[in-house]
Amino acid sequence: MRARVVVVGAGQAGLAAAHHLRRAGLAPGDFVVLDDAPGAGGAWQHRWDSLTVGQTHSIQELPGMGPPPADPHARASVVMSTYFADYERAFDLPVHRPVRVQAVRDVGVEAPAGRRLLRVETDRGEWLTEAVINATGTWQKPFWPVYPGQSTFGGRQLHTRDFTSAREFRGRHVLVVGGGTSAVQLMLQIAEVARTTWVTRRPPEFTDAEFDAEARRAAVAAVDARIRAGLPPQSVVAATRLPLTPEYRRGIASGVLTRLPMFARIVPGGVVWAPGDVPPAPEYLAVDAIVWATGFRPSLDHLAPLRLRTRGGGIVMDGPEVVADPRIQLIGYGPSASIIGANRAGRVAVRNLRRLLGF
Repeated sequence: MRARVVVVGAGQAGLAAAHHLRRAGLAPGDFVVLDDAPGAGGAWQHRWDSLTVGQTHSIQELPGMGPPPADPHARASVVMSTYFADYERAFDLPVHRPVRVQAVRDVGVEAPAGRRLLRVETDRGEWLTEAVINATGTWQKPFWPVYPGQSTFGGRQLHTRDFTSAREFRGRHVLVVGGGTSAVQLMLQIAEVARTTWVTRRPPEFTDAEFDAEARRAAVAAVDARIRAGLPPQSVVAATRLPLTPEYRRGIASGVLTRLPMFARIVPGGVVWAPGDVPPAPEYLAVDAIVWATGFRPSLDHLAPLRLRTRGGGIVMDGPEVVADPRIQLIGYGPSASIIGANRAGRVAVRNLRRLLGF
């Protein structure tokens, strides 16, 4: 199979790129979108059922279509999956699913056109293409820190990715690890039915500053500086700090959102701290479950054959363009790793490929 451009991933960034490819004049067949999920919705379709639209601060409309319904009590997974499915139909986007991309390889120059081609290998066949817009995001790569004694723990361990409902922890003692938005949201939910303890490597940074356009630009610029230097990206969300919503303020006032420093090791019945931790921590804490709200890493293993990474572990980028191989456009990576920059990155990626490929 052949296509001038292959888009990998049909989340916010992938659909935005597909929209701009249509606007650039490419028809279905000239490009294809490969998505490994069973249905529309990107990572939203996997969010826990109790996450409502009102609890998120990252919903944004897709280019060319109005925003999704704004009922604050509606399940975010349902609202966004429906919204993404409607978008795919409205713009006749050629999304193929479920298709898992396994590797992208350089196959050299094709005569007589003289273009270097890429082979996109999947569990449903292969595509030859002139360029790849990679929008695989991070959902497939949950980050699990490694701590001494982790394999000896006798209770349950799970990542945010596997969380479904606080009800399953009723009457238990749950340790939540992580200093981001997901950790705070899970702490507040689980605390309604169980005893909770919160631990983070660094003190969480709350802010009552408005997350306006200037703050967004500053956050994106901080991440962009890292990837231009070839360093692994930090998340845009981490750069913005935690907004002091009324719900978060209540959690702080009630004592639920009181953190302890990171423990030193895990033992069969709980966790142990090192002496002298500040703020003071108990020497030992018995817990029934550990929830690792420790974030995700970019899902880029399929690009490994192209050897894009630097010695520093990152990929040198100029906007969404990979400096070492401009045929590869990465969106949902670095500054566009949240929807703050996903729509714009999709537009810029297509503009770059129009210049490179001449369509």
